[in-house]
Order: sequence, then structure tokens, then C-alpha cells
Amino acid sequence: MPSLRIVSFRDSLVESTNAVSVAVSHPDGAIHAWAGDPRRHTILRSAAKPFQALPLLLDGAADAFDVTDEEVALACASHNSDRSQVALVAHWLERIGLAEVHLACGPHAPLSRDLSIRGPDTPKPDPAPRSALASNCSGKHTGMLTLAQHAGWPVEGYNREGHEVQRRIVEVLAEYVGLPPREIGCAVDGCAAVTFAMPLTAMATGFARLVSRHEEAPARIVRAMTARPDLVAGHGRLCTDLMQAFPGRILAKVGADGVYGAAVIDRGLGIALKVEDGNWRACNVALLAVLEQLGLPVSDASLLDRYRILPVLNTRREQVGVMRAEGEIAFVR
Repeated sequence: MPSLRIVSFRDSLVESTNAVSVAVSHPDGAIHAWAGDPRRHTILRSAAKPFQALPLLLDGAADAFDVTDEEVALACASHNSDRSQVALVAHWLERIGLAEVHLACGPHAPLSRDLSIRGPDTPKPDPAPRSALASNCSGKHTGMLTLAQHAGWPVEGYNREGHEVQRRIVEVLAEYVGLPPREIGCAVDGCAAVTFAMPLTAMATGFARLVSRHEEAPARIVRAMTARPDLVAGHGRLCTDLMQAFPGRILAKVGADGVYGAAVIDRGLGIALKVEDGNWRACNVALLAVLEQLGLPVSDASLLDRYRILPVLNTRREQVGVMRAEGEIAFVR
């Protein structure tokens, strides 16, 4: 069995190892490459956001409320809670006639503090005060509320399983991942909305189809995310830096607990990976290792150096080790 793992070294000693399962799929669902258990049942968490935003476009809600591409990017985002990002969401929410009180997501620490990999060129975070509006998922929730307003569905409970908004999302998601709706698992995400579970192969197929279809809705999702990667995540985040390093070639969306979804746009390949113990730092290293093995020249993109081999620091900010990828994905011939 091909294995991919992320190994942490302290000096020359191995301290820990993170096993990774990966599926790389074509739009027809055929597996292109894999490691670990490519059919591992996995909760998508925030990697589902591009698919959760699709009904907003498919059902005419975006046109009805003049939703901009910047707002589409925020609907797909796990943003850093930067003041500029939050201000855009606030303006969108006001335009659909609703307010922060209607958001089901709760406040949390800004992801710029929890998830960013900071370098000397990374600006100091200036997050908005903690609130539902500043939740990293506020764009996703505003997109769901926009769909409910447009369709005339109740706003109350829009985030819960069984609501018309969530039923519509599952219907669209099922088409993209190639599974019947009944085979998509549902659970409650950290932001109180529904999240989904499926095999990594299905998740990868969904990302492959998202970037390969030429209809306006998926094309606009891809266009919005790749044109404004700064809104999809933010400073010091791999989603943003990866899409900036390979403009128009890569789409990337992180999920919590060691999940990543991505696509190589010009090759129509979808990628889904899960770090078995949920380590988010290992997740970054794993995605870059997969992209390199797929032939993307990640090592030539200096913007990504900080993620490829992560330093292990002591309390004096001195480097005492590294975290790096070992092993290989296998290609289906």
C-alpha cells in the first residue's frame, strides 16, 4: 500500500508521524492517484463550502441580490476575520435585508491566529472583534440566507438538517460527488451549519467536476475563488498563497481537522486528503507533497517555502527541528 506521512523531527530524532490518506480523481470518478485509504469516509468540514455556495448561483439568488464575485468568494471562504473581509460580509447581509442576529454561526478566535504560517513578510493580523459576523464562516452563512430570502423559505433554522436550504445543498452536492443523497452523511459543523461525510474518492470527484464543468455556476465559483484568494482565507494561509502562486491553475479549500480539498484546474484533477489525527500543520505539508508528486513545480514557488518544510521552534523562537513529508502517492495506470 502506498503511504504518505508527515514526520516531525526534533534535531535528528523522529518525534511524531502523521499518516495521510489521499484520493486524486478525474471528473468521471476514475482514480488517478492515491495513498493510504482513498475510500476513507471523511467529514468535509469547510472543504464543502464551494459546493454549499453552488445553489446560490444555480437558483438565481445571486442575480436577484446582485451578489458580486467578491461575495461569492466569501461564500466559499474560511476567512481570517480581517476587518476588510468582515465589512464585505456585513454589507452583503444588509443588502438582503437581514442583520447579524440572523447568522447562526457563533464567534471564535480568528483563523489568522490559529492557522496562519507566519513569515517576515506576513502583515500583522488586524482581526475584527469576535462576533458572529466575524466568524470565518459568515460568508457561507450569508450565502445560505440569501438563498432562503430569494426562495421565500423561512430564515429561521436555515442552517439545520431538513431545512429547504440544506436539502437543496445536498441535492447539488450529490450530483457533483456522484453519490445518491441518502449516501451522504450529515453532521453539525463547528459553525452550527450542516456538514457532510463521504469517501475521499467522492470528494475528489466533486472538486474535479467543479473545475471541469463549463456551466456558469461552477465556472463562477472557480473564477471568484481564484481571482480573490485573499478573501478565501487570507495572509499566512495556504489556500491564499497557493492560488496566488499558481493563478488560475489551482483551486484550494481547507477543512478543519486535517482535511483539504483542491483541484488542478488545467488538468481537471480533484484532490481530497485527510491527515488521520487531524493535524492542521501536517495538512498543509501533505497537500504540497501531493501537488509536487502530480508534477506541479511547488518547489519553484518561493511563496510556498514556508509550508513545504515547517520549522519546529522552541519557546525562544529558535528552530530545533522540522516537519516534512515522506512517502509517495501511487498512480493508477
